[in-house]
Amino acid sequence: MKKRIAISVITSFGIFMSACGGGQSEGSAPAATSVTPAPAAPSPDQYDPKRGEGKFKDITVGDKLDEAIAATGKKVFDVKCSSCHKLTEEKLVGPGWKGVTSRRQPAWIMNFITNTDEMINKDPAAQALLELCLVRMPNQSLSDEDARGALEYMRKNDGVK
Repeated sequence: MKKRIAISVITSFGIFMSACGGGQSEGSAPAATSVTPAPAAPSPDQYDPKRGEGKFKDITVGDKLDEAIAATGKKVFDVKCSSCHKLTEEKLVGPGWKGVTSRRQPAWIMNFITNTDEMINKDPAAQALLELCLVRMPNQSLSDEDARGALEYMRKNDGVK
């Protein structure tokens, strides 16, 4: 009985190995692969809001921080964002928030927060973040007001007073 089981296992292994051979004959070379570098992210002043299919075209932020809106943003951060993002430059799951308002235009930030999937699918800067973090940001279904609050809290984190 043990001999029969051993023969069955060996035969199954042989069939498995031949089936998983990858379709190459012994003399053929492996298929060539090419790596295309990711497109360079546009500078913040060249952001095209249509690229990511976002609805925000121009977000006006004041020179001074709106503390009430920033307080809303802190609540949003604590509930929806803090499990993946730190307020420093350190990457957790997603990138750290420190300096984000100097790297991205307010419209880009708002579009990414509210329309994450389309931005990742179409925007080179969002795609570069995905390559860096290796985890797709989930759509948090934030309202426009909550997203604006998160933006204002990012500004506060970056030192706007």
